[in-house]
Amino acid sequence: MHIIVVVAFILIIASLFAGLYFVMKDKGRSNRAVNALTFRIGFSILLFVFILVSYWMGWIHPTGIPLTPR
Repeated sequence: MHIIVVVAFILIIASLFAGLYFVMKDKGRSNRAVNALTFRIGFSILLFVFILVSYWMGWIHPTGIPLTPR
């Protein structure tokens, strides 16, 4: 599960930098930047839904700060 999330974050960051590269290189003459940023948004939403479904299915468990006082 950790590998899937790490790979997803790497793809999201790579798409963000690809969008930045296309914005700087194309200067608005093509849709490559829009496509890269659209992919990033879609993949971010997909990752969020995957994490929610994984929690609901019991594949992952929260391990943060306890909510109950000691």
